[in-house]
Amino acid sequence: MTDTETQLLLSPVLIVLFKGVLYQDRDPQIWQNLLQLQNRVRDYVKLLGLELMLDEAEGYACLRHRPFEEGEAEIPRLVSRRQLGYPVSLLLALLRKKLAENDASGGDTRLVLSREQIVEMVRLFVPDSANEARLMDRIDRDINKAIDLGFLRHLRGQEKQYEVHRILKAFVDGQWLSEFEQRLSEYRNHMADAGGE
Repeated sequence: MTDTETQLLLSPVLIVLFKGVLYQDRDPQIWQNLLQLQNRVRDYVKLLGLELMLDEAEGYACLRHRPFEEGEAEIPRLVSRRQLGYPVSLLLALLRKKLAENDASGGDTRLVLSREQIVEMVRLFVPDSANEARLMDRIDRDINKAIDLGFLRHLRGQEKQYEVHRILKAFVDGQWLSEFEQRLSEYRNHMADAGGE
């Protein structure tokens, strides 16, 4: 393959990755080009302080900031970090837990949840509120934030149905999920003790 041919294939791959996540099922041709040129992509993005996260089994790829090694000069971040609030972090952790349960059950690789299922998952960890409408609005905002972040997708033609994107596994790993599960258990016990007093 000539340099010109490589450039013609490499440019669209890099553009898609800089915009966000590349999914195998959504763009199979660019996915194939990525697999073919992944070493070139890794070398290119390394210059920008990034690394390629490629999961062939799950069918997604994205870029993230790479950790700098000791003694290596740190360069400015290309993309600023965003701190997520507790409600969105809780929602993402619960979605990741649901994804792990779905994988363990050997069910469909796609996880689709209704708004009601998401609300019920979150409701367990939110103090009871007299204003139900306000709680629903907040959960809807959190769902929309998860969509904006690329972890959820609203299913067309199916009212209030959402697909959980598998890339969530790359951002909320198993160890973090295990620690979170322990904290949730402690929280449940605390709430049960507080309710009994």
